[in-house]
Amino acid sequence: MTQDRLILLNLKNYSQSVGDAGLELARTVDQVADETGANLVIAVPTPDIHRISSEVRLPIFAQHVDPIIPGASTGFILPEAVQKAGAVGTLINHAEHQLKVSTINATIKRVQELSMRTVVCANNPRTSLALAMLGPDAVAVEPPELIGGDISVSTAKPEIITDTVEAIREHSPGVQVLCGAGVKNGADVKKAVELGSDGVLLASGVVKHEDPRAVLLDLISGL
Repeated sequence: MTQDRLILLNLKNYSQSVGDAGLELARTVDQVADETGANLVIAVPTPDIHRISSEVRLPIFAQHVDPIIPGASTGFILPEAVQKAGAVGTLINHAEHQLKVSTINATIKRVQELSMRTVVCANNPRTSLALAMLGPDAVAVEPPELIGGDISVSTAKPEIITDTVEAIREHSPGVQVLCGAGVKNGADVKKAVELGSDGVLLASGVVKHEDPRAVLLDLISGL
């Protein structure tokens, strides 16, 4: 994963982020990235990966994959399938799709076999370190009680960021640290960076905003 500070936008499955609306949002993010040179990545719903990746130059992530190989596995998400659709990486263990540690480990290894990127989500410094030891590209620490809220983790619980950064820098220095939950503006991003984060993972603050372009430009100012 590039060492440039990163904004990873998870489109989730909001009405504003699926189908035509999701494509339009992706185009907006793509334009902002082109104009500013900012390191922006979007995680999109699986059915929209191919369509969006065909229309934008942004790196596209899946929101989840399963640690399976090609074969009889109806209903599971095959890493090769999202890669062929245009994804270059995936989120793993988001707070809204939590996994067992053994499954997280297997998923990281399966995805890395395809030279795809991995961002594993965690809820606190201790878990972040444990998951960083599995060797993902990045760990995104997100206190679940702040996800989708109006108060950023960098304001409400800055120690979560500093403690996570300190632990991972000491024991897994090759793993980037992102933070998320409640990140809404450039001031939130700036504070997260000052606390040691390599970037942010966010969703509703952009996806549900009436002017995604304006809020993206504000967020980038914090980098």
